[in-house]
Amino acid sequence: MEVRFSVLGEPQGKGRPRFARRGAYVKTYTPEATEMYENLIRLEYRRQCGDYKFEDGSSVGMSVNAYYSVPKSASRKKAERMLAGDLRPNKKPDADNIMKVVADSLNGIAYRDDTQIAECEVNKYYGETPRIEVNIRDIKGE
Repeated sequence: MEVRFSVLGEPQGKGRPRFARRGAYVKTYTPEATEMYENLIRLEYRRQCGDYKFEDGSSVGMSVNAYYSVPKSASRKKAERMLAGDLRPNKKPDADNIMKVVADSLNGIAYRDDTQIAECEVNKYYGETPRIEVNIRDIKGE
């Protein structure tokens, strides 16, 4: 089985946890921007893939293609090279943080836990429409 979905908007990565002192205790929390992006990923998964959930014991592979908008400062010639794939983004967020935000947001929705992910791939491109495209597939045991 395989599911595909996309999330419109500039790709974002998983933000670092934040800490706040509450009297004698320290509270750890996720930044608000990260929470909002994770909610958007969940919403788009449910909207485009329905209630499909991979089985608890299965191994899954995940690939994420992140498309960034072309900077306004890029010349026309450079922008054409970016859109053709000759120039690829070397900017934040890091590929591992993109994978982390997608994997964490789908816990309990697309699969029981992100420990089921046995293969992962992240590619960064420039595109006309900024977005991420996610492909999750069942990996058959050997």
